[in-house]
Amino acid sequence: MSTTTQGWDEGERLGIEEMRALQLERLRATVSRVYERVPFYRRAFDEAGVRPGDCASLDDLARFPFTVKADLRENYPFGLFAVDRSQVRRLHASSGTTGLPTVVGYTQADLAMWADMVARSIRAAGGRPGDTVHVAYGYGLFTGGLGAHYGAERLGCTVVPASGGMTARQVRLILDLKPRIIMVTPSYMLTLLDEFERQGVDPRTTSLEVGVFGAEPWTERMRREIEERAGIDAVDIYGLSEVIGPGVAQECVETKDGLHIWEDHFYPEVVDPITGEVLPEGEPGELVLTSLTKQAMPVVRYRTRDLTRLLPGTARPAFRRMEKVTGRSDDMIILRGVNLFPTAVEEIVLRTPGVAPHFQLRLTREGRMDALTVRAEARPDATTDERTAAARAIAVAMKDDVGVSVAVEIVDPETLERSVGKIKRIVDLRAR
Repeated sequence: MSTTTQGWDEGERLGIEEMRALQLERLRATVSRVYERVPFYRRAFDEAGVRPGDCASLDDLARFPFTVKADLRENYPFGLFAVDRSQVRRLHASSGTTGLPTVVGYTQADLAMWADMVARSIRAAGGRPGDTVHVAYGYGLFTGGLGAHYGAERLGCTVVPASGGMTARQVRLILDLKPRIIMVTPSYMLTLLDEFERQGVDPRTTSLEVGVFGAEPWTERMRREIEERAGIDAVDIYGLSEVIGPGVAQECVETKDGLHIWEDHFYPEVVDPITGEVLPEGEPGELVLTSLTKQAMPVVRYRTRDLTRLLPGTARPAFRRMEKVTGRSDDMIILRGVNLFPTAVEEIVLRTPGVAPHFQLRLTREGRMDALTVRAEARPDATTDERTAAARAIAVAMKDDVGVSVAVEIVDPETLERSVGKIKRIVDLRAR
C-alpha cells in the first residue's frame, strides 16, 4: 500500500471496516441526493416502493431499481443531472451510433475526483511523478483521452497528448520523446507494434516500460503477446463514461490479477444478467456500479453489461477486485444455439500464425439460418499460402473449441474499420 499523503491516496490507507462505513455514508447521501434532485430517480424509487431512508445498510441497495443505458437516452440530454447547468464544467457523450448519444456532465469537484482516480490508477500500474506518459486514447467527447491526460498530470507526469490515429507519427513521437508509459486501447497497441516492426525498430528497445490498456475487453493471451513483443508490463484499466470514465478500477502491476475497484467512490455489485439477483462474491455475472461521490450526474445501480466477478483485494486489500472483463452481455452472440463472445474468437486468432490480432465478426442470414464470418487481418509479411492456412486453422478451431461452423476471410492489413483506436468487433447484417 502507498504511504504517501496525496489526497488521491487517502482511500488506500483505509481498513476494510473503515471502507464499508465510508461507503454506507456516501451511499445514503447519494440516494437522498438523486431522490431530491432527479425526477427520474424519484419516480423509479416510488414505483419500486423504496425511499432513501430504506438504505440503512449496504445490503439494502439491492432493494433499489437499476439504471440502464436506455434511461440515459430517454432523459437526453440533461434529465439525469442533479445540479444546475451553471455548475457543470464539462460534458462528454457517447458516439450515438445506435441512437441518441448518452450525455454525462461533470462539476469542478467531479473533474478533480476523476483526475484523482486516474492518478491513483497510473500509480498502481507502476507510474510515478516525473514519468512521461504517451496518451493515445482518442480525445474529444470520448472520455479516454482527457481522462488519462488529467490523471497523468495530477500524478505529476509529463503528458504527450498524441490521441488516436496517424500511426507512423505515433511511433516517431515515442522514439523521440521517450515516454515511460503508454495509455491506449490494446488493439491499437498491437497496431503500433506492427508499425515499429515495419519501420525496422524492435519495440523492446524503446523507452516504454508500462502500458495501461482499456476501453475494450482483452484476453490474457493478448497481454502475453504485447508484453513479449514490447518488453513492457501490460496492465488493465477499467471505466465507463456513464459512471465517470477511465479510472473506476485498475490492475496493479505487482500482481496483475484483476482490477482493484476504487470502492471509496464506486460501489460494485455483480448480478445475474437475466434475473437481476445479486450474486455472492466469486460468482460470475454482470457488473453493476453506483457512484458514491459524483455530483453532476450520480448513477444508482447502473448496469454496465460487462461480465466479470468480484474477488477479495490483494495488492490493495481494502478494494475488492473484478476479473478482467470477459465480454458484454449485449455482445453475446447466440449462433445456432451456441453462446459466443468475441473474446473466444480473440483467443483463436491470437494463436494462429500469419494473422494479426485484429478481427471482426459479421453476422448474416442465409435462408432461415444465421451465419457467421470471421474476418481477420493478415500480418504484413504473410504469404498467400500462410493466409490460406490461417483461414483453415481458424475455421477448424472455431468448430472444435467453440462448437460452431463459420466462414473465414483473411483480409489485408489495416482493412477493418477502426474507431477511437478500436475495431468494431460485431457487425450484424441480419436485419438488412
